[in-house]
Parts: sequence; C-alpha cells; structure tokens
Amino acid sequence: MNKKFKTVLTILIILTIVGVIAYPKIKPILTPNQKGPGKGNPTSMGGRQVLNVVGYVIKPENLSEFVKSTGTIRPDEEVDMSFETSGKIVSIKFTEGTRVKKGELLAKINDRPLQAQLQKLLAQKKLTEGIVFRQKTLLEKDAISQESYDQIVTELQSITADIKLIEARISETELRAPFDGIIGLRYLSEGAYATSATKIAKLIKISPVKIEFSISEKYAQEIKIGYPVTFSIVGDTTNYIASVYAVDPKIDLDTKTIVLRALYPNKKEEINPGRFAAITLQMSKIDNAISIPSEALIPQMEGENVFIFKNRKAQSVDVTTGLRTESKIQITHGLQFGDTLITSGIMQLRQNLPVVLDTVINN
Repeated sequence: MNKKFKTVLTILIILTIVGVIAYPKIKPILTPNQKGPGKGNPTSMGGRQVLNVVGYVIKPENLSEFVKSTGTIRPDEEVDMSFETSGKIVSIKFTEGTRVKKGELLAKINDRPLQAQLQKLLAQKKLTEGIVFRQKTLLEKDAISQESYDQIVTELQSITADIKLIEARISETELRAPFDGIIGLRYLSEGAYATSATKIAKLIKISPVKIEFSISEKYAQEIKIGYPVTFSIVGDTTNYIASVYAVDPKIDLDTKTIVLRALYPNKKEEINPGRFAAITLQMSKIDNAISIPSEALIPQMEGENVFIFKNRKAQSVDVTTGLRTESKIQITHGLQFGDTLITSGIMQLRQNLPVVLDTVINN
C-alpha cells in the first residue's frame, strides 16, 4: 500500500514539473493578444501593423536663446564721504537717511585759523592794490623806475595767489555732496576729530540701479550692448526689464566667465541695492524659424533625423540643427513649414511604417 502511494505521488510531481515548463510555450496559443490601440501601440489595419502617434504641425516661430544666471543689485553711484583735511568737526548739517542735492553742505571742520589768514591777506591785497595804483601814476611821469613798479606788481600777484590757496584750504574743511542721492548713517558726531581717512557717512544713488552678473566665456563674442535682461528678486514675483550697458573686456581666469552690467531705471526706487537677482539674458533671436520639440530629434552616427507624417506613413528626414533652447531646436535644413512632425513613439518608428495621427498639435 505504501509502495503504491509513493508511485502515484511520484507520477503527480513529474506531471506538475512538465506542466510548469510547457505552459509559457503554449500560452500564446491558448490566450490570443488582446492589446488595444493607443499612442505608441501598434494596431491591426487591413492585415498591417499601424502605429498611433502624435503629430506636430511646423509653423513659423520666433526663437530666442536665453542664458540663466544670478547677480547682485548695485547702486548707480556709491561713495564713502570723508574730509580732504584734518580737524575738529564743528557742525553736521544732514539727517541720516534723507535725500541731498549735489553741492549741498553736509559737514564742517573748524576753519577759524584759515579764516583769520584769509582776512589778513585780503587786507594786504587792498593795501598793495593802492600802492600799485600810485606807482603806476608815478611811472607814467617817469618819477620811478620800471623795476620798482614791477616789484610791487609781483607782490600783489603773490598775495592774490596766497588768497586762492587759503580759499582752497577752507573749501577742504567743507564736506559737500558730489551727486544727488540718499545719505546713509553717520559714523561721527560733532566735536569728533576727523582725518582724510575718517568715514563720515555713505552717499548712494539708487535711481537707476546696476545689475551685475556673469555668463560663460563661450558667449564673449556674442554679447552686445543693449541686449535685454529680465530679472527678479527674492520675495517679489515681478519680472523687471533691464538692458546690458557694459561688458568687462577680461575673462575671469578662475571661473572662465565674463562680467556684465545691466541698467534698470528704478524710478520709483522699489529695488534696494545689495539684493540678489535671478537673471535671464536674451541672446540670439531668430524670426520665422523652423523649430521642433527636442524629444522629436533622433541622433544618428552620421547625423540627426526626424520622422514626418506623409501619405499615412512615417518618413525619415535628415536634418541640420541650429539654435537650441530648453525645449526647442531650430532646424536649418530638411524641414519646411506645413510639415507634420511625429513626436511620439519615436523608438518604434521606421521608414514607411503606417501610422495614424491620434492628435495633431498646432504650435
């Protein structure tokens, strides 16, 4: 009994193993393919395999190349205000954070010794001018020599020069605004001793502002004055428009980049200097270009090609590319306006394969 049971069990195990091995081979016969039509899926049409694809109608398009970068907002003008000479500060005439005009007096150093010297020289000049007048009258009457007259005239000229020197030194005791702007925080108070190295306050001009940023050296020959720049700053969704006004002639040896500056009017002074900016620089611009989605381009050993829809079939076309953007590629040779480009099922396409357009995109 036990021997018979073992024999039956052995036979069942052998049949099970044979069934497991044979099932994958007989499954296609027992279960026919039920895969339905869809994008990139072949369907049967009149006994032929047909691929469902998406078409893209090529039309004229304005194509631009954009370069992304980050930069810094800088004031149009900025200077640390300081005196040209040394002395005790006797008055500060500005209020921190306010606007000042060019030439406006901001602070003053004690100039009383210089004023006294000036008064002395002015008195000497007046006296000498009287002597010159009398000497000239005597010279006309030949009462004095020409040499005596020349000596007194030279003395008058010397006094006049000394007066101009003192006036210049007095002007050095005055701190005046070199341009219209906003005065910052002051670092000293009245009564403090200042030298030419002492900073009194910072003066800045923020209308307009400069946007300074760097781009790769490969664009060095392309960039031109006037190129448009779009930038935004953190915390502000507004896109501001500026234009390039200066290009550094030297390429940075460490970063292999070139520094550019753009100018934004900032008439409302809504942008403060010192902030970081996300920058988009528009480079080349081509009107009425033939452009295609990047995913439709097929790289080959001998070049690049695409498939177009023609006579209900996929036709391979060799193309020459030009400008590239993030999502589009310019085609300079091989395609024409009105061609219907196939943009899906690229890996399944082959020459003269019957295809059906599920969707047609008009760009």
